[in-house]
This record gives sequence, structure tokens and C-alpha cells, in this order.
Amino acid sequence: MKTTKLILTCLAVFALAGCSTVNSRIQEKSSVYYSLEADTREKIDQGVIEPGFTPDMVYIALGTPDEKRTRRDLDGRTEVWIYNSYYDRMEGIRRVGYYRNVYFDPVARIYRVYYTPAYGPVYSQQKEEQIRITFRDGAVSTIEQARDNSS
Repeated sequence: MKTTKLILTCLAVFALAGCSTVNSRIQEKSSVYYSLEADTREKIDQGVIEPGFTPDMVYIALGTPDEKRTRRDLDGRTEVWIYNSYYDRMEGIRRVGYYRNVYFDPVARIYRVYYTPAYGPVYSQQKEEQIRITFRDGAVSTIEQARDNSS
């Protein structure tokens, strides 16, 4: 019984340790966070970013980006952070295999095997870019967000 509780406790600790929350990122970057003004800290707590924020401030507000890209042009070097959303889209119902059926034939006194098609939903994984943040000279210069077209 004690072993089971210990194992469950360890699994819970490891599962929670992998989760990155605003509070865990604040603790990680506490010197940066507590050096900011109160209204800026409030925006970061709510996940709001603005031009002029540093990479550390964006990291605290939004977490680790899904992609990082670097670009060099005549104006200098820029870094782009991309945050995506992931979801499954149902593609429809298709044949996904066969069921094996066995029944006993009482007349012939043998087992008969036959296969019937099995149908099920088919999903495809989708990735959609939600936020693109461009840093120039160590500060946010542009923020691009996907528009919600549901309304």
C-alpha cells in the first residue's frame, strides 16, 4: 500500500514538474519579474505582451515558443518566436480494419470464422500558428496574432 502511494506521488510530482505555468516561470526569472513596474507585471500575469518587452518578459508571459527563427537583413538581425495551437480534426468515418467473428455452427458441429469491416472516425493532427513575435535589438518590435473567424 505504501509503495503504491509512493509511486503515485512520484508520478504526480514528475507530471507537474513538466508543466510550465506563469507562476513557475516567474520563480525561474524572479529577478527580471520583480524589477518591473506593477502594471507591467499585471500584464505579464494575464499573458498580455506589448512592443518593447524583452525576451525574458515574453517568456514569462507566454512560455517557451514552439519555433524560433533568426533572420539577418540590411537592417540587422531579428529573432522571431512562433506560438502554435494544436488540435485534431475529424476527417470522417472510414474503414479502419476488420473484426474477426467466430461462431459455432450446430449443424456442421464446427466453428466458423468470418470477417466483417470495422468503421471508425479518422482524425488528422492540425497545427495553426497563433502568435508571431519579432524581436529587434532585444525588444519586441512586432506582434502578429491569428484572427478569430468564428463570429
